[in-house]
Amino acid sequence: MSSALNIGANALSTNLAALQVIGHNIANANTAGYSRQTVNTQSAGYQQLGGNYFGKGVELGTVSRSHDAYLTREAQLATSVAAADAERLAKLTKLESLFPTGENGLGAAMNDMLNAWADVASAPTNQSARVVVIARADELAARLRDTAGQMDALAYGAQQQVESSVTAVNRLAQDIATINQRIIDTGNSRGEPNDLLDQRDALLSELNQYVQTSTVAADDGSVSVFVAGSQPLVLGRQANALVATRDTTDNSQLRVGFVQGGVTRELPQTALGGQIGGDLEFLSEDLPEMQNLLGRMALALNTEINTQHNLGVDQLGNAGGDFFAPAADAAGLPAASNTGTAQIHSEVSDPTALMASDYRVRFEAAGVSIQRLSDGVSTSFASLPAELDGLSFQLDAGASAVGDSFLVRPYVNVARAMNLAIGSPDSLAAASPVAVTPGTANASGLSIESLYATDPSANLTDPVNITFLADGSFTATGLGPGNPPPDNAGPPASYNYTPGQPIQFNGWSLTLRGSPSPGDSFDIAAAPAGSTQQNAGNAKAVLALRDQATFEGVALADGYTSVLSHLGTQVQGAKFSASFSGQLATSTETARAAVSGVNLDEEAARLLQFQQAYQASAKFLQIAQSTFDTLLQTVGR
Repeated sequence: MSSALNIGANALSTNLAALQVIGHNIANANTAGYSRQTVNTQSAGYQQLGGNYFGKGVELGTVSRSHDAYLTREAQLATSVAAADAERLAKLTKLESLFPTGENGLGAAMNDMLNAWADVASAPTNQSARVVVIARADELAARLRDTAGQMDALAYGAQQQVESSVTAVNRLAQDIATINQRIIDTGNSRGEPNDLLDQRDALLSELNQYVQTSTVAADDGSVSVFVAGSQPLVLGRQANALVATRDTTDNSQLRVGFVQGGVTRELPQTALGGQIGGDLEFLSEDLPEMQNLLGRMALALNTEINTQHNLGVDQLGNAGGDFFAPAADAAGLPAASNTGTAQIHSEVSDPTALMASDYRVRFEAAGVSIQRLSDGVSTSFASLPAELDGLSFQLDAGASAVGDSFLVRPYVNVARAMNLAIGSPDSLAAASPVAVTPGTANASGLSIESLYATDPSANLTDPVNITFLADGSFTATGLGPGNPPPDNAGPPASYNYTPGQPIQFNGWSLTLRGSPSPGDSFDIAAAPAGSTQQNAGNAKAVLALRDQATFEGVALADGYTSVLSHLGTQVQGAKFSASFSGQLATSTETARAAVSGVNLDEEAARLLQFQQAYQASAKFLQIAQSTFDTLLQTVGR
């Protein structure tokens, strides 16, 4: 009878334990990261009696959790990728808002400024037209500065977020190490600490929101957590840390390092993942690309207008000065490992050939290599100075050592320093230093469209005569050195003429319209004193800059379109990546939850099952007790 009592008591306690576990499942049905638990029962064995074998009932085996390590790991990895893509998209969306289209865009401001020169070209003595040019230019410079400042603020916010994320990673690493310790302390128990394991998985899932990790399980139940492939963020009960640091070459760039034993090692950005990886990709790639595009637009505009304005003459007869404050040369940032004393910089040599990129200059045994970082293409030179992509790289002072390198960022500071250099309408150099006089016997078939200086040639104001021949070509006399040779040997040697195409000699450009007659002639010489009031040649030259191919074949006036096109491509790519990785993260979490999640309908059915089993066990125990009491009473008589 004692065996029957034991069977009843064990069954009662086992079924009660099952009910407790089911209640625990129901209570945590909406707890994130909770894994459904199940009571595993087993036979309590048997005993031999009178040649027969009688079972000894049931006993509690273990309480296990429904968990698939593979699905859990896949969900964590997908979460990390989705977090990185979503974070980058959020930052790019904010960046996109800084570049509006339409009347509020930089493109409209730039075209308004360039188009304002048309009124000056039409009426060079109109002071209001001159004031409008200056006002439009000042507004454009202000918008460029404001856009650059907002980009700086966006960069600062992203850097602050990286630092905050690093702090969160270190906190989570400490929490995981603490739970590892608690799990290790339960090593002598028969079952597993299911709720501790769930807590650790939840911490690992949260950790992967910030940085992608990999894990290795140990025999004592702990897990080691690695970042960037092989750096041990958590080793059993010991947690290490990440740290946000500044780049040793470019202090504006943020890096994430791994700290162990007092030694910091910089982690590769591409291996981080999570929100930290998304922020760093934005900070090191997306934002610099847009800064370069904006800076290139500002630098080309600054250089081209200044160059042309310097070739003109103002209302007082003085040579034109700078229209915008000249952009500063870009100093090379030396690598921390440099051993030489060299100092270098870059300056603009051809504003129409600029590429929106940073550059890496390396001093090698065979000379100098300059790498365009936007596409990785390297070009070798014997020494500095060297010309590449419209930039001239110059050695300022000191001596280089083999292996020294410099980072050159020609565009990053241009827009934020854009300012107007001219203030008085009288100083607007709208006039041309050269003038053209048609021959008195000319027929009426040719008209003068424009004449202006194109470069500061020493022969700019030398008298030149152009006379048209019967075949439509023309001769040019009085040319200085460096001019193109005649198209036709002659005699007389002559140049071909195409209506509307500029005729360029001695640093000036003359455009004629119509068909010439034999003997038509034009004299080009220095503009007479006092003629600058009515002369608008240089204003027409500035106006012509609108159509000059500047940005890889794109006209100066359409430079903002190139910026928007690149940004739009980035945003669309980021949207696709975020959508795809987000859906993948959702599907992997759904698959994990299908295994580990609590199904309330199933728990309700199991609740009834074990409730009935518990009641039956209690009834059996009651009967066994009653039978045992009756037996005692009978024997006692």
